[in-house]
Amino acid sequence: MLPTCSTIPRVLIADDQPDLLDALRLLLKGAAIQMEAVTSPEAVVAAVESGAYDLLLMDLNYTTDTTSGREGIDLLSRVQRLDPLLPVVAMTGWGSVDLAVDIMRRGVRDFVQKPWDNQQLLATVGAEIARGRAARDHHAQEQREMDEARRIQRKLLPATVPHVDGWEIATSWQPAAGVGGDCFDLLSFGATRLAISISDVVGKGIPAALLMSSLQATVRAFASDAAVPAELCQQVNRILCGHIAEGRFISFCYCALDSTTGLLAYSNAGHCQPILVRAGGEVERLARGGPVLGVLPLATYEQGVVATSSGDRVILFTDGITEARDCGGEAFGEERLVDLAVTHRACSAPVLQARLTEAVAGFAGAAFQDDATLVVLAAD
Repeated sequence: MLPTCSTIPRVLIADDQPDLLDALRLLLKGAAIQMEAVTSPEAVVAAVESGAYDLLLMDLNYTTDTTSGREGIDLLSRVQRLDPLLPVVAMTGWGSVDLAVDIMRRGVRDFVQKPWDNQQLLATVGAEIARGRAARDHHAQEQREMDEARRIQRKLLPATVPHVDGWEIATSWQPAAGVGGDCFDLLSFGATRLAISISDVVGKGIPAALLMSSLQATVRAFASDAAVPAELCQQVNRILCGHIAEGRFISFCYCALDSTTGLLAYSNAGHCQPILVRAGGEVERLARGGPVLGVLPLATYEQGVVATSSGDRVILFTDGITEARDCGGEAFGEERLVDLAVTHRACSAPVLQARLTEAVAGFAGAAFQDDATLVVLAAD
């Protein structure tokens, strides 16, 4: 969480010249600005780690006979990692046009040449304090909206996994740092029929969460043990096209499983194609369907039906799985997902889901860039 500043403006000043710090203290005190002074890069880092400031006014050189500004540039990077919203104004007596351009490009808000003009310095400090506080207020508002959107999103997820005769089900939902648009639902119609839907809404925050809620309510209104996936997609699409904001759309897949016959009917509206791994290792993609929801009100959708057998595995996922990237920027990709699913196809649904999720997390090595959702169905 980023620090929150007090009502009285607080400025952190970093310079190794005591007389200069005294002069700045007097100047800022007259402007009702609280000042804290430090004399080294390490002290700057310690102060930013432990407190909240409206502005960092820092020298670029601290070592005797050093005029390159390199120390300040290195310090800037460390400060930005700790508090990316903290405005920074650089100050030096050994400035050059090239140095000023370099540090401004790196995120410094302004550049003050020593000796400074008092009125100009106060104007710069005041403007950057105001800008920084506005940025923090905006960030806090965005965070509140994200928290509310995440609450809505979590509420849409199934509280429990339903029982279906002859099948095992496991799910995984890995939220990203920000609110993405993933959602899935499991609707039971007795002990032998199950509807599975998975979707990804374009956008984030409150608008995406509300659209997810609208999608789920619409799907549930049409879902039943006799619902035909292609017809359901067509009905849901028509309704969404009348209410969805311009530029938004939803990828969606709806599956209807009948465990008494082993038939899985589905229609895929522009979503990542689910994977059917046969007991013998053969792989089929559930590709039949039509365009994404919310764009073409007269769109029609095809339906596919596959006959499943004991030992088969069905894997539904969102692009947060396949587009998870390692430190070099390489995507996990569908090929890796398929290979892993084939390798571990004999595992139970929970174990297969866990191994796939762990493989993606290990590959990415950090927080997911997007929500990552996985639904695994295993035929006994």
